[in-house]
Amino acid sequence: MRANQPPVVTFDLFSALIDSRSGGSTALCGISVARGWHRTGHEVYEEWDRRNKAAQRASIRWVPYTTLAREALASSYAAHALHGDARDDLQRMLNSLPEWPLWDDVAESMPVLAERHRIGLLSNVDDHLFRRTAAARYLDPDLVLTSERLRAYKPDPRIYLRAREALGSMVHVATSARDVRGALEAGIPVVRLRRPGHQLDPEGPRPGLVADRLADVPALVERSRCAG
Repeated sequence: MRANQPPVVTFDLFSALIDSRSGGSTALCGISVARGWHRTGHEVYEEWDRRNKAAQRASIRWVPYTTLAREALASSYAAHALHGDARDDLQRMLNSLPEWPLWDDVAESMPVLAERHRIGLLSNVDDHLFRRTAAARYLDPDLVLTSERLRAYKPDPRIYLRAREALGSMVHVATSARDVRGALEAGIPVVRLRRPGHQLDPEGPRPGLVADRLADVPALVERSRCAG
């Protein structure tokens, strides 16, 4: 990384910036109560999230995020004998995206980081869904790289390599185990941002730069430039 070339700082959407577990679980709780399910919305979310990520991991040929998410929800219903229309319920959950909460430090710290660096996105999501999130206002729309645009899903190395090809010098701020491992194994500099409910892959590489809060990220990005 050249010392005189500030990197683009990319963020993951659904773990580093947004508390997707809270947002998605809240939407599914409403559905669960209305249907009288024997599973809570949180339990259904965890099952759906696991299956959705597995589908993304297995996706060799890109298909829309919403397609994989709908299939994952339908299989979650089948596994637990839950009655419901996965297509309608997924739409209801995604309609709630604007209310999915940002982590508490995002509103304060993202503008500070933007004073020093161009801020972008690298996330498994469809473009139109990203634009409806509360995080969209903090990111340069010209630097938003989604799985839809790059035609690959994390942790496939292609999404990281295509992002670097598009952006040039970059540092990725990642939280989830698959994102940290995927980026590091693709040779992308990573700042690991700790968030509640996310642990590292014990079998994956260990990130050298770790932030306990978003305010710590700018200094660590500078350290990554010196290390490069």
